[in-house]
Amino acid sequence: MKSNIKTKLNENIKDLALKEGADFYGVADLASARDFIRDQGGDEVASYPLAISLGIRIMDSIVDQLPHRQERKVAVNYRHHGYDIINRRLDLLASRVSSLIQNEGFHALPLPASERYDDERICAVLSHKLAARLAGHGWIGKSCLLVTPKFGPRVRWITILTDAPLEVTGRVMDEHCGECTECVDICPVSAFTGVHFKEDDPREVRYDARKCEKYLEDGEEWAVCGLCVYVCPHGRDKGIINENRERE
Repeated sequence: MKSNIKTKLNENIKDLALKEGADFYGVADLASARDFIRDQGGDEVASYPLAISLGIRIMDSIVDQLPHRQERKVAVNYRHHGYDIINRRLDLLASRVSSLIQNEGFHALPLPASERYDDERICAVLSHKLAARLAGHGWIGKSCLLVTPKFGPRVRWITILTDAPLEVTGRVMDEHCGECTECVDICPVSAFTGVHFKEDDPREVRYDARKCEKYLEDGEEWAVCGLCVYVCPHGRDKGIINENRERE
């Protein structure tokens, strides 16, 4: 009986997430990252055993314009539709899913799609990329972005922490960046070191977040970058294929 209830709950949550617009749905076991999660977000965040990882794909037509991001119309469209709107959709999605879990008698803590709580470390309460990786959606690339096999890093993520008895959906993927350094080479402020991801390494080994932040602060009010999102071959080549199909 308990198995049937668990299966039904899994199906209901996944069906709702996909119906409400999620392109990615997964459940991660957080046990292996407990100490890291506690250090970043505190005891309450670390007390949850599972995380639901939801992702929405960014439109290729917007990302593929980023080499022209110094044109205001390109930058504004990327910030609006490629960032703000998708983050709002993710927040609403997480709220709906969390309400379903709560109504079933379990705890759920939706975390904002894009809100910083620590200005010194430039981080959120929990890394959505960490949850997505543990849910089996992809791997952490040299850009410190979550890279999916199907769409590269052209996805935005959100996380719901929960104690609901859900089935973990996938295994951690092996990295498939190889010798590629396109994200490292294209960065206008050399924020990436090119070091491969290792769980025990601090973020600073791979990425200087302050360089990114200063680059945007020194630009126009509407300035964006996103070149590491654009250039990754795992997403770019497929975006070009899709664009060519639309033209045919």
